[in-house]
Amino acid sequence: MNDKTGNFELLEPHSPDALIPDAPVAPWVIAAVAFFIVACVVFILTKKRRVLETSPQSLRAAAHAVAIESFDRLGACHPRDAAVLSSLIVRKYLSVAAKDPALFETHEETLSRHDALKEFSDVARVSAHDGFARLAALKYSPMNAEISSETIVLESRQLLETLHHGFQG
Repeated sequence: MNDKTGNFELLEPHSPDALIPDAPVAPWVIAAVAFFIVACVVFILTKKRRVLETSPQSLRAAAHAVAIESFDRLGACHPRDAAVLSSLIVRKYLSVAAKDPALFETHEETLSRHDALKEFSDVARVSAHDGFARLAALKYSPMNAEISSETIVLESRQLLETLHHGFQG
């Protein structure tokens, strides 16, 4: 019949390393370097964005936009209320834009501090002094029938613009 006998010789298994092509640099090194580069780029971009968002100019611009919006929302009201709200809006602007505690002080305290409004030009400081004195007079004295709330808001807006454009440096 068939005289063939099977050859059941055990062969040495091939190493799996022989199936991987030779590379000058291990793939995990390439992956680690790529990950490091991507992480550095992301870090630099987010840090740059954070610096831009918290720069003094961007903080001033944001505070100015909020103040303008607040003035726009002031409707027809009693002149004393307009003076109180206008003073609050300008002081809030100063607290954010100049990091000045004017929001939490009276106008006399703000103007009597030596370091008050030091970042502003002389014109802006004089305007702030006169503007806050006028608003205080309107808030605390008997009302003058000739003053309208629109006039108070307009003068306060002009004070805001003077302060906003009066930063030195």
